[in-house]
Amino acid sequence: MRRGRPGASPRGAAERTLTSVGASDAATGDATAHAAERGEASRLWYITLSVSGSEAPLREVRRALEQLAHDHPFLLTSRYAVDHAEIRYWEEARDLHDAAAVALRLWGEHRASANLPPWEIVGLEVIDRDTYHQRVAEGYGPPPASPVGVHPF
Repeated sequence: MRRGRPGASPRGAAERTLTSVGASDAATGDATAHAAERGEASRLWYITLSVSGSEAPLREVRRALEQLAHDHPFLLTSRYAVDHAEIRYWEEARDLHDAAAVALRLWGEHRASANLPPWEIVGLEVIDRDTYHQRVAEGYGPPPASPVGVHPF
């Protein structure tokens, strides 16, 4: 972005550009600010996390997933059965590696606080926003019968 008065530049001044820097960025040397300076802006990633394990009471699985959704409102859809579940949501991250790392920690880090079943992660899909929209347009995106919320399979 270029700002200045219309007309000629001041004598001896080269073309100037203004860059926004937050106070915390300047004080802490925030890595996100440095990534933005290098042109590495965060992007949205669509995450599908699949977990499974030994059977658990259906009512407890539902309650645990509802608690997880309450604690973390970014969760869009959870589908569940007595021995497996699938969680879909959007994550903002610099790249696929960062989005996947956050997704892989989600179940384990919130197992105690949401009283999630002791299941293991058995699948992870991370796609960028463009790919998500392309899949939806081609008719093979997320199942339209799964509205936002926690639902049985």
